[in-house]
Amino acid sequence: MKKLIVIITAILFAINVHAQSGDQLIGADLIVFNANISTGSLTKPEASALAVKRGRIYAVGADAEILELKDNNTKLIDADGRRLIPGINDAHTHILNERSYNYNVRWEGVPTLARALEMLSEQAKRTPEGHWVKVIGGWSPYQFEENRLPTIEEIKKAVPDRPVIVQYAYNRAYLNELAMEAFGVGTDRFPASPDTVFEKDENGNYTGLVHAYTFTFASLELMVPQPSEEEQLSSIANAINDMNRFGVTTAVDAASIYGYPHGHVQIQQLAKENRLNIRMPFIDLQFGDTNSASLVDAEINTVTRTSPISPGENLHPTMAHGHEYEGTGEILRLEIHDHENFDRPAVIIDEEIMHRYIRQDITKLIENGIPFRLHISYNENITTFLDALEAINDKTPLDGLRWSIEHAETISPENIARVKELGGGIALDMKMAMHGDGFIKTYSVEKALETPRLRQLVDSGIPLAITTDAFRASSYNPWIGISWMITGKSVSGSEILAKNNRLTREEALKLVTVGPTWFENQEGEMGKIIPGHFADFTLLNKDYFTIPDEEIKTISSVLTVVNGRVVYGAEEYSELSPKLPETLPEWSAVKHFGGYYNMKY
Repeated sequence: MKKLIVIITAILFAINVHAQSGDQLIGADLIVFNANISTGSLTKPEASALAVKRGRIYAVGADAEILELKDNNTKLIDADGRRLIPGINDAHTHILNERSYNYNVRWEGVPTLARALEMLSEQAKRTPEGHWVKVIGGWSPYQFEENRLPTIEEIKKAVPDRPVIVQYAYNRAYLNELAMEAFGVGTDRFPASPDTVFEKDENGNYTGLVHAYTFTFASLELMVPQPSEEEQLSSIANAINDMNRFGVTTAVDAASIYGYPHGHVQIQQLAKENRLNIRMPFIDLQFGDTNSASLVDAEINTVTRTSPISPGENLHPTMAHGHEYEGTGEILRLEIHDHENFDRPAVIIDEEIMHRYIRQDITKLIENGIPFRLHISYNENITTFLDALEAINDKTPLDGLRWSIEHAETISPENIARVKELGGGIALDMKMAMHGDGFIKTYSVEKALETPRLRQLVDSGIPLAITTDAFRASSYNPWIGISWMITGKSVSGSEILAKNNRLTREEALKLVTVGPTWFENQEGEMGKIIPGHFADFTLLNKDYFTIPDEEIKTISSVLTVVNGRVVYGAEEYSELSPKLPETLPEWSAVKHFGGYYNMKY
């Protein structure tokens, strides 16, 4: 027996030596060294180098030991002492709605209202006849030095001879006369909900200022000139690139008005060409099914019959979890959607309506094994929802099915505990950082200081993430939200979060790296820089852990890597960045201004 063991050992050794002599599977594909790496690991929280092999982290450690893993084919990147963190995972955004991204003037990061209005005027001069000048969300009046919204007179002066719409979140829109005429303001052609309010002057004439909610604005976006297929593809590629520039490597598309599978044509094309530079799990929503009054029935019919797909199924041909179906939401019924307009009092859903539809719809989803997310902003509605869900769970157990409440700004400690007991998660967002000053005007500064209850949520141990909810309700720049969680300050500089309700830098970072992985059922593969995890990481322009608090909101990426591949580079790494195709159309606002202010391609 001992002789047999010796023979087997010798054979195995010879095979191993032969494999190594052929240089098979030895060298790393990519090594980043001379870095300050925050791994997210309790065992090895800090390192200076990492190696990547076949899209995953191969090894993490000191420069000398990691550099020994290189061969003639290894790409080496000197981090020059910069901070490297796991890629940011935005667990709730809306990429698929941005197929007109290139058409829009982006006001994100613009420091003054005066400059924002100048941008409108400049874009109006290059916009051809038959097209609109548009600003569709992503900005806040509190980011401007003037600390105010524009007036309708300022908008009209900036754009005198093209239709213009300037939309602030899902709160209000500014229209000039040409836009009002095109939309049919004051007529049956305008898709107004009962809560839509048209401002009038003292003579009873429409001023062009419209107050409304989500669905009105979503309808208006479909009534303006639409981009060609090539322009849609260019728009989505640019939107993803602008997320990469802030270190975002995964983004869950949290439902779009363009449902699966037809609404995913551009994503599938990018994936096929290996140009989908982000992991994009998606939540599906089936609008416009004339055969069903129920969004849930339409969803079940689509994913089980007309275009079958299973929860967790990946549509990307080469990248793990690159384009993966994660269930349905964030709207299950239009009747139980409570919106998120902080300029108005909370929308409270009738208890009987909430109970009836939750009972009908969620029971079906549980029976079909389809995970779900539900947009609920206000605690009163969360209470009613949980009452209904607890009753369902007694008869039709959730049995580990992943579900979450999205936004949950005013959730109470009691309801946090109830969500946890039912096995759910909470995906917060950073809208208070953007619009908290408006929240104060509507509710009070005292209420804002505890909205949301960050400290209690983190301490509860509930599955938790912080998201952007971009591109309309908020900006796609996650560092605005990270800064707010740490400093307690909104984009205006106002303190809107109590000191005992703020997070440490380590805690805040976890909510955008590790925390979101629960919502994607990927806790074991994402969110940390450890061997076996996906090689998704970002090298920052400033050291997140050492810079003054006030500089956190100015952080961006100089190098973003997804699946071991460089998808974005800036400064000394700009040559590593893949070249984007030409931005279409030629007159595109994004082509001339870039996506984020002063950050052009």
